[in-house]
Amino acid sequence: MNRQLSFSKSMFLIIFILALLFVSIFLLKAEPHIPLLATTVGTATLLRLFGFSWKKIESAIIQGIQTAIMPILILSLIGILIAVWMMSGTVPTILYYGMDYIEPNYFAVSALYVTIIVSMFTGSSFTTVSTVGVALMGIALTTGISPTLAAGAVVCGACFGDKMSPLSDTTNFAPAVTGISLFTHIRNMMYTTVPALILTTIFFLLVPQSNNIDLSSIYPIKVALDQGFQIHWLTLISPLAVIVCSFKRIPILPTLVVGIVTGLLVTALVQHQTAIDVWFSAMQNGYKSSIANETVASIVNRGGLQSMMGSVSLILIALSLGGLLQHCGVIEAFFRSIIQPLKRKSSIVMMTGASSIAVNGMTGEQYLSILLPGQMFKDEYTRRNIPAKTLSRTLEDCGTLVNPLIPWGVSGVFFATTLGVPVIEYAAFATFLWLCPLFTFAYALIPQLQRYSLGEKE
Repeated sequence: MNRQLSFSKSMFLIIFILALLFVSIFLLKAEPHIPLLATTVGTATLLRLFGFSWKKIESAIIQGIQTAIMPILILSLIGILIAVWMMSGTVPTILYYGMDYIEPNYFAVSALYVTIIVSMFTGSSFTTVSTVGVALMGIALTTGISPTLAAGAVVCGACFGDKMSPLSDTTNFAPAVTGISLFTHIRNMMYTTVPALILTTIFFLLVPQSNNIDLSSIYPIKVALDQGFQIHWLTLISPLAVIVCSFKRIPILPTLVVGIVTGLLVTALVQHQTAIDVWFSAMQNGYKSSIANETVASIVNRGGLQSMMGSVSLILIALSLGGLLQHCGVIEAFFRSIIQPLKRKSSIVMMTGASSIAVNGMTGEQYLSILLPGQMFKDEYTRRNIPAKTLSRTLEDCGTLVNPLIPWGVSGVFFATTLGVPVIEYAAFATFLWLCPLFTFAYALIPQLQRYSLGEKE
């Protein structure tokens, strides 16, 4: 017999989780791994005290970990891909030419729109951040631009392109959960994404730039790149192959493998590095160059499978906690009790967004933040005659886009690790990510805008 949690017990668990994480991560400034692990142990202990068998608790943890397999595989392959693209000269070539064409004083806006274009074509913020994003961060470091500003621009652009691309998995997932067509979903998202993008662009145009932008450092950096690598257009074959695979909607794992294999071929043909043991070492521990220039070395000496292991462990712990909350009924018991008393349509939309944000905070998983509230609210939207497209847009705005703002979220972990900037630091500059949820709430609350969210004025 499946045991059902009461609302009071589920609320106690959620308050316990949020309080422990807030104190540990935001007040004590601890890395999220141990606080999350302590939270998972505490949650499992409380569930056991509430009458759940250890077999049920263990099963819930395993089910949560199963959802981590795909993110772990993606992270592992991207770690290898970054090392290969350093070794093959792909990122150094992008750096070499990028420093000629990107104006430092407008770097943030340039980074925003470059990553939007790439992400729209690939349908993947992960691919965009780990390729073009890494190169843009290198340009920022070489010219003295703030890394947090650069990371914020890269994350905003990558997430906008991912969100509005018909090739994106989450953009396909949200309308599938709510039962509407893909392009209806994309068109409806423009009500929040376009004004959020306009404000984000204005923000990056007006935000104060560093006073230490040093263009004189570009020449020695280009010399060091030219001496350390064969700078050649053929090194761009590998990222082009990844973009083509993404555009043809080839699954992400084979696409990353194509990027790695083509990168190794470029390493042999262009960089004339054919030693297999060197390849294996770079893919395992990251690329290590002999370049003396410290700035260039700090950019290119990176990647490798081991570089992602901290992220992998964090995702395993976070999704173990997520499994407990989902499969022991904590989330369902909490939100179903809150839904029933709500009378106004706007309150339903607000609670949908809040639910997605809360699931993100508790589980760190963007798919769960779309799936669970979508399942809970779908019938309520139908019963109250609220358009299903409003549900799908709200889930995407508050699910997909909030995840990179969660330090233990799958996207947040990946972006922070790949760009080398902690979530807490780049979040202030990731304006697009928190403007979209604000616009979603505005459409629900402001009478003049409610027809875009509720179908009619209340």
